[in-house]
Amino acid sequence: MLQPDPLLQLWQTPLGIHRFEHASDVNATLAKVFKTMRLTDSEAVTGAPFYASTDDLLQRIKLAEWEQLLAFIVDGLRQTVVLANQGHWPQAAPGLQIAIPSIWFQMSQMGSHHDIHTHGNCSWSGVYCVQVDDAPKRHANKVFGQLNGVTRFYGPHFTQQAGASMDFGNAYLQSGHIDIQPLPGQLVVFPSWLAHQAMPYAGEQDRIIVSFNARVHSAIGNDQIHNFSQA
Repeated sequence: MLQPDPLLQLWQTPLGIHRFEHASDVNATLAKVFKTMRLTDSEAVTGAPFYASTDDLLQRIKLAEWEQLLAFIVDGLRQTVVLANQGHWPQAAPGLQIAIPSIWFQMSQMGSHHDIHTHGNCSWSGVYCVQVDDAPKRHANKVFGQLNGVTRFYGPHFTQQAGASMDFGNAYLQSGHIDIQPLPGQLVVFPSWLAHQAMPYAGEQDRIIVSFNARVHSAIGNDQIHNFSQA
């Protein structure tokens, strides 16, 4: 039973940001590999401003640098998932089985963007930045400015604001999104249900990211903690 409380903060949105210490050694190699994969893709449109690979990179790439990145992604994912579920799991540090059923790369340029979307059939997703222009160059763009190439996440209340209806009483809802600047070596881990988009990007270098979906299972027992069929 809940005790009297003037304010209960419920259903927070977890987000994890991690930095890869070996990014400078790994990213250059991966950028070359991805560019080669695009050039050898018979379905790729030459000169197109946007390209997305198939989501089976776990099976297609066999490189030490790729394995380093995967290890970093899994470790960052594990950290965020454990912290997000503190107090919700029946034990403090249960065994976990992390599966990444889909992982792919995207390359964007010339103002291309990825519209608002969520990810299905998984509990967590993530985006890792491989290559992008540095902040001064991106922000100098006369059209996109500081939004050039950022990833924008929309809070869960964003769609409930009835066309941006607001008054003084819902000031806590009026900051409905957060923009995360792209930075090579940065991994952002987020719940798969969280709406997001890649804002338009234009620069000297292609904006190259690795995206993935993940499922997390209990090493023993049932994944389901709450039984929705019971009152």
